[in-house]
Amino acid sequence: MNALDLFCCAGGAAAGIAEAGFEVTGIDIDPQPNYPFDFHQGSALCVDFDFLRSFDFIWASPPCQFATAYKRRPGHVAPSENLIPKTRALLLAAGVPFVIENVAGARHELRDPVMLCGSSFGLDIRRHRYFEAHGFTIPPLDCDHAWQTPRFPPAGNRTNLRSTVEVGVWRIPMETQYRAMGGCEWMTRRELSQAIPPAYARHIATAAMQQGRG
Repeated sequence: MNALDLFCCAGGAAAGIAEAGFEVTGIDIDPQPNYPFDFHQGSALCVDFDFLRSFDFIWASPPCQFATAYKRRPGHVAPSENLIPKTRALLLAAGVPFVIENVAGARHELRDPVMLCGSSFGLDIRRHRYFEAHGFTIPPLDCDHAWQTPRFPPAGNRTNLRSTVEVGVWRIPMETQYRAMGGCEWMTRRELSQAIPPAYARHIATAAMQQGRG
């Protein structure tokens, strides 16, 4: 079975989709030299319908900057258009099972989203992300923060231990960040800061594959 990864960035979701058993193709408007699968540069919203319909499952991660908590910090994160409605309209018209992923700040833009947390997968992060599914159902998983006890050093000058690893920062060894994310060793620090753990996508893509075959 084939999966299309729209707005793919460096491939955190793609790795999990591949682990679920799909052959993955990624599309992004920016070059993605570290993307670990077949990659095509171009606008995700300008993809031909026949091309979309050649896939069994589509993953879409529209830019989250319009909803991020950092959007109010000048020079930190560039603002972006909310592309969730356009993405949904395109994929509904294509008629292929799909999921749209975004950050907590965009959850009200998503329809009946399911939230996933790193604690549910035994990862040393939380990184809550929200997912809108069409054509299949995402099995929900409750957060399990209780086991994430203070044991990690902070990235800044604070002295109190953290219960999770800060991802995308300079003072934390990359090996620690990769382990906390459950992989993604091909990514740069900046790419890792924007990625989702592959475990999230594996969970969702497995459900899409199983329900599609059923």
